[in-house]
Amino acid sequence: MKAVVIPEFGDAEVLREVVTAVPEPGAGQVSIDVAYAGANFAEVLYRRGVVDVPLPFVPGIEVSGRVRAIGEGVSGLTVGQPVAALTIVDSGGYAEVAVTAADLVAPLAESTDLDPGSALDLATAAALPSNSTTAFLVLDQIARLAPGESVLVHAAAGGVGSQLGQVARLLGAGRVVGTVGSAAKVETARGFGYDEVILRDDLASAGQFDVVVDMVGGPARQGSLDRLAPLGRLVVMGNASGAEDVGISANELWFSNKTVSGFNLAAYSAVHPDRAGQALRRAVRAASEGTLRVQVEAVPLSQVVETHRRIESGSTTGKLVLEVV
Repeated sequence: MKAVVIPEFGDAEVLREVVTAVPEPGAGQVSIDVAYAGANFAEVLYRRGVVDVPLPFVPGIEVSGRVRAIGEGVSGLTVGQPVAALTIVDSGGYAEVAVTAADLVAPLAESTDLDPGSALDLATAAALPSNSTTAFLVLDQIARLAPGESVLVHAAAGGVGSQLGQVARLLGAGRVVGTVGSAAKVETARGFGYDEVILRDDLASAGQFDVVVDMVGGPARQGSLDRLAPLGRLVVMGNASGAEDVGISANELWFSNKTVSGFNLAAYSAVHPDRAGQALRRAVRAASEGTLRVQVEAVPLSQVVETHRRIESGSTTGKLVLEVV
C-alpha cells in the first residue's frame, strides 16, 4: 500500500511517500480502507521529534473510510461499512489502510432514497475524530461544564477551537468567548458558536470565566489562569506557541479555589478507548444532525509537505484533511 512516513525528525521536507506492507487487524481491532486522513498539529509534533516515536513512522491520528477487515472479538461493525475512526493510539492514518481499536471507530449513516441527506460525506467525517471528540471530552469529562457557565477558548478559529465553541453551546454554556492571534481570524471564529471573539493580546480585559481551554501556551497560559473565576477550571491541551513551559503556583490554586487539568487525546484514548469512542459517536451524531459544523478543506495526500507547512504557519482556519484515495 501507499503511505507517507517520517523517516527522520525534521522539517516538513522529511516526509516521504513509500510503498509498505498492508497492516492486518488483531483481536479487538479493525482495518480501514482510508478515504481521508485528518491533518493536525499533533502530526507536526511527531515529525519534529517532540513526541518520541519509532522511525520510520506513519503519522495520522484520524481517518474516514470503509471497514476493510475485522479482528477477532469485534461486533457491531461490518466489512464495507463507512466509518470515522481515531487512529491516535498507534497512528498510521497517512496511508491507504489503517488499523485501530474497534472501540475507536464510529459508524456513519449511509444516505437512502427516503433520506438522502442523512449521511456525512467522508471528507467531513475525517475532520471529526480528533477535534470534535476532544471538544466533547474536554468540556464534559475534564472541565465538567455545567449549564450556564462561562467558557473561554484560545485559538478559536483553529480546528479544535472551531469545535469547542459549538460544543460548549450544545452542553448549555452561558457566555462563550474565543481568542485569536490576528484580526484576520475574528470573523471566521465568530461563525463557530462564540458570543465574542477577541484578540489574544486583549485577554486582560475579557472578564472572568468558569472554564478556560488553552492549547496556545506561553503568555496565554498565565493570562488564562488570571481569567479564572473562583472555582474556575483551566484545561491545558497544547503549546502551539512553542513557548517555554509556564510554572503554576500550587499555593495560588489553593488560595483562589482554582483547578488546572491537562488533557492529551492519545493518552486518554489508550486508557479509556470506550469513553473516547462514545465521544466520537456523539460528535458524529451531532454533525449528522447539523448541530455541529466543521469547516473542511480537502487536499491530495501528495501535498502533505505543504499541508504541514500551512499548519505550522498558524494561518489555517477550520480543518485540513488529506485525500488518500
